[in-house]
Amino acid sequence: MLDALEVALWQRDRDQHPVRPGELIHHSDAGSQYTSFRLAEHLDAAGIAASIGSVGDAYDNALMESTVGLFKTELIKPRRPGKTLSDVEPATAEYVDWYNHRRLHDEIGHVPPAEYENNHYLATTKPQATTNI
Repeated sequence: MLDALEVALWQRDRDQHPVRPGELIHHSDAGSQYTSFRLAEHLDAAGIAASIGSVGDAYDNALMESTVGLFKTELIKPRRPGKTLSDVEPATAEYVDWYNHRRLHDEIGHVPPAEYENNHYLATTKPQATTNI
């Protein structure tokens, strides 16, 4: 969990979109890995607000459940990547890369999420005025 957070933060820095305090929210269910002090400390240090859903609310985590369903449909069932962590972990990393950089998403105009986010930053970043003296 913490490794995934660190990779995400590193990638945002690499892509020149570092996290600004108060800009991101990490939403999760109330599982023990999400309520740990270590995760809370890492989120706080990164300037990311923590949000934990209400217990027993099936709709609260609907987006995540949908994403897990896609993961199972698009990777696990057709490819059967193996039974051990050493088999599934690289297949998952490949899937996440494909999902974010090449998979077309209907809801965001038939582009991958990374392209959509990049387009957002291009549209919302105002050019800096320069003066020549």
